[in-house]
Amino acid sequence: MWLVRTALKKPYSVAVLGIAIVFLGVFSIRRTPTDVFPEIDIPVVIIAWQYLGLVPTDMTNYITTFSDYQIANFVDGVKRVESNVFFGFSVTRVYFQPNVNISIAIAEITAVLQPLIKRMPPGTTPPLIFRFNASSVPVVQIAVSSPVLSESKLYDYTVWQLRRDLLAVRGTLLIPPWGGIVRWMTVDCDPNQLLARGLTAQDLLNVVNGQVIDYPSGDVKIGDRDYFVTLNNVPKDIFEVNNFPVKLVPDPNTSVVRKNINDRVVYVRDVANIHDGGVPQWNLVRLNGRHGVLMTALKIAGGSTIQIVDQIKALLPEIRRANPEVEIRELFDQSVYVKAAIQGVVGEAASAAILTAAMILLFLGSLRTTLIVVSSIPLCILLSLFVLSSLGNTLNLMTLGGLALAVGILVDDATVAIENIHRNLQLGKPFRQAIVDGSQEIAAPAFIATLSISVVFTSVIFLEGPPRFLFIPMALAVVFAMVFSYFLSRTLVPAMAVLLLREESEREGQETDSAMRRFHGAFVRVFDAFRNGYARILAFFLAHRRRVFETTALLFLMSLLVVPWIGRDFFPVADAGILRLHVYAPTGTRIEATEGIFADIEKTIREVIPPEELQTIVDNMGIPIYFMSTLALSDSMNEGVFDGEIFLQLREHHRPTAEYAKRLRKLLPERFPSCEFFFQPADMVNEVLNFGIAAPIDIHVSGLDLDLAYKFASEIRDRVRSVPGAVDAHIHQRIDYPTLHLEVDRVRAVEMGLKQVDITNNVLNNLSSSFMVSPTYWVDPRTTINYPFLVFTQQRKISSINDLLNMTLAPTTTEAVPPPASTQTLLGNVQNAELLANVAQLKETLQPAMMSRSTMKPVFDVLANAQGRDLAGVAADIEKILRDVRQKLPPLYRAEVMGQVVSMHDSFAQLGFGVLFAIVLVYLLLVTNFQSWREPFIILSVLPIGACGIIWMLFLTGTTFSVPALMGALMTVGVASSNSILLVTFANQRMAEGLTAVDAAVEAGKIRLRPVLMTAGAMIVGMLPMALGVAEGGEQYAPLGRAVIGGLLLATVGTLIFVPAVFASIRSPGAAKGR
Repeated sequence: MWLVRTALKKPYSVAVLGIAIVFLGVFSIRRTPTDVFPEIDIPVVIIAWQYLGLVPTDMTNYITTFSDYQIANFVDGVKRVESNVFFGFSVTRVYFQPNVNISIAIAEITAVLQPLIKRMPPGTTPPLIFRFNASSVPVVQIAVSSPVLSESKLYDYTVWQLRRDLLAVRGTLLIPPWGGIVRWMTVDCDPNQLLARGLTAQDLLNVVNGQVIDYPSGDVKIGDRDYFVTLNNVPKDIFEVNNFPVKLVPDPNTSVVRKNINDRVVYVRDVANIHDGGVPQWNLVRLNGRHGVLMTALKIAGGSTIQIVDQIKALLPEIRRANPEVEIRELFDQSVYVKAAIQGVVGEAASAAILTAAMILLFLGSLRTTLIVVSSIPLCILLSLFVLSSLGNTLNLMTLGGLALAVGILVDDATVAIENIHRNLQLGKPFRQAIVDGSQEIAAPAFIATLSISVVFTSVIFLEGPPRFLFIPMALAVVFAMVFSYFLSRTLVPAMAVLLLREESEREGQETDSAMRRFHGAFVRVFDAFRNGYARILAFFLAHRRRVFETTALLFLMSLLVVPWIGRDFFPVADAGILRLHVYAPTGTRIEATEGIFADIEKTIREVIPPEELQTIVDNMGIPIYFMSTLALSDSMNEGVFDGEIFLQLREHHRPTAEYAKRLRKLLPERFPSCEFFFQPADMVNEVLNFGIAAPIDIHVSGLDLDLAYKFASEIRDRVRSVPGAVDAHIHQRIDYPTLHLEVDRVRAVEMGLKQVDITNNVLNNLSSSFMVSPTYWVDPRTTINYPFLVFTQQRKISSINDLLNMTLAPTTTEAVPPPASTQTLLGNVQNAELLANVAQLKETLQPAMMSRSTMKPVFDVLANAQGRDLAGVAADIEKILRDVRQKLPPLYRAEVMGQVVSMHDSFAQLGFGVLFAIVLVYLLLVTNFQSWREPFIILSVLPIGACGIIWMLFLTGTTFSVPALMGALMTVGVASSNSILLVTFANQRMAEGLTAVDAAVEAGKIRLRPVLMTAGAMIVGMLPMALGVAEGGEQYAPLGRAVIGGLLLATVGTLIFVPAVFASIRSPGAAKGR
């Protein structure tokens, strides 16, 4: 082969090549981003609308429905549109077909939404539009607290200073924080004083709008100078507004409408207070019992989890020194898990390399020979990393897992080559000729074997959706490693053999006293005895081939009977030491009461988890209604002030998180019967695999009628709770939020000089502030940061039904019917104030706290987790329930399983088809190589036995079928095929020399026993560290290692016994003629 001859002629070039590979690989490792998973580039766009004070039903009817309809009908490539509508804002996710240009999609969405704003309620602002990536997950939480700063100042510091100081961190998005109080300047109305003076909140709003303005003035030219002209439009001190006039009360003894010495002015301070603070909290964060602020660092496309967290940690010490009154902590650092998991994979690969080297040393008895074989491992890995990095891949668990998986077979080509060189040397050939012949003889079958393994991994092209992004990098890592392994076995191995084996060749046959030589000599004698015994056993089995086939068939049937007991999961559950508990208090519970409930729940949690294992507890209650991007870019399931999440960070050495989750699931409902609990994905692995959904099982119940759809969702939830292994079953959307409905008597209102818009504006200004309809801003001269300046009535002053009904009203428009009397003010002809109770009746009702829609139809999510049972088994029982419920559904109503279950079913179906496709492709490849239909069948006849090994290994170790286990099955197909290729090729050569099929099969088995055992043994011992799964994150790849070990254990026996029997049966006289 020309590669071998070139390498032997130019050994220095081979050496330079090896050095270049080392430099390129190290360079790639240094510059390639490191993460837990590859980038999952699914085209999704997030749209966030905001209108403070608008209840979910009105938000849906007047804003979200218009938006969803326009997007679904006028934007190209839309797959589906899903919306969640909350109090005052909504979040829409638009899922596109694969390969859609997301930049063009965002431009189209922007274009179709802008004209809609005129059809929406007055004051509606354009939406925020984000590009979403499933890989964009929180990598670290930054907790900010202070013993001296107020919550509003703490929030202000986090938003305007801390985020600014961390802007230098590349690859991250720091979303506005949770918790704290949003700093706004407010005119806090005093309802009693307003009533006493016949004023309303609208009067104060007119003052703010008329006296606090940011209009320009211009310049003036006087003489030879040009002057800027400025006005005191915006007060330097916000408290100056207290002295602004609101109303002029004329002297009752005069009818002249002008200010005179007897007139009295009502100032802002007489009916309100200027407050530098914030609006009422809808979101509250507790950090180990203390109020604080929590800011999330979100990894964006192209970012590296480890680099992001390292950069943040490097900047924080200086930030802390500059702000000693603020305490800043990093919580839920995902880079710790990522580093540990990657180190675990690298450690497993290193252990595999050491064990593989020991296996080779045992068989060959030469340190130099072992060095030649093992040297190909790091070079193949480094070269593979260079190519993967050049193609835009990251260093992640999938690519590194693929390389760790390949370690056992990277030595395959080199092992076979070096073993064949040794065999040619033992035949007495000249040293250099033995190297050339030994390398060339197995070049073709080794190439076919390498191609067979590589072709097997082409099956991942059938994967779709997120699994495709996850497993294609792993497949590429294996394929590149195999290709480079073959290349180095034809170049590096012969060149190093010339350099290192000449002295050993010259000493061959000489007596030595080394302990290694004596040990190897003893091993060779034992192995020769074993080989001779194997040859006799094989001859016996070939004489009784029918028994071999019957035994194999029985094993296969028994394996099929075991399959239903194994179970199926999408991906093994990772234990990152984090728990995320969602708590629903009774719907409508105000946030102060919710905090008290959470404090009691914390005490119960501390009873379950000992303090030496519990590091941090963070409570995140409510929703941040003032910054849309906080919730829009989060996977939080919070709906309102009555629910929230509890994050639990365990210390490094702790009991399994699943054990604590199981205990809390039982204890918390007993202690808090009025609350509902469920666990969400807490670590990066599960967050990515769930793709933003709060549970692996998500049942969408949709229909045109909200109440009817909820009825069916409730029935499904109740029945799911009875399914063995199903836990946390609940309906995500709450529809019983207490509501006070004001029914306005329009006739009575007109008689009082009021219109519906006047009443609405007054109620809005008092309860939700004037921000949406008439925003005004004040700039802090010290920081140059502008803050909303609003009119608002503090909630403590409207704490009863009577307080609400005693709200004062006045016309806010000039078209109102003029009443008989009026009062002259500085602001114009404002009517005498009326009470809300005089024009409206109040009744209590219920309505949804949150509304979800899928392609413009109401939808309810019935969520559930699996505990103590495989996910597929739980999903199968749930599907039986759904089949029954679907028979009751009216037309256009749906009950469908979504979430991780769908991804699991799709991945298994696609990979299952991919395995069949790979087998067919390998068969056709072998047909092309052997120019026969029979030899490929003989080679692939070992695969059912390998499948039996996989099944029994998973069953005996209590491991479920999962996507990693299927990847291990793919590897088994490739390695088992390559071993069979070598054996059948040698048997064909012996038949060509005149031996019978039986004798050729025995001879092939005997001669190829050592390389087959070396290859399979190297692969098996190489997979042992991975199969044990003892490293951090090792549970992710344990099924893969176990599948490979189980498959190869039986496949190797099949290669050495069953394949010769099939060969002898097919190639013996009387078998089908011809090729």
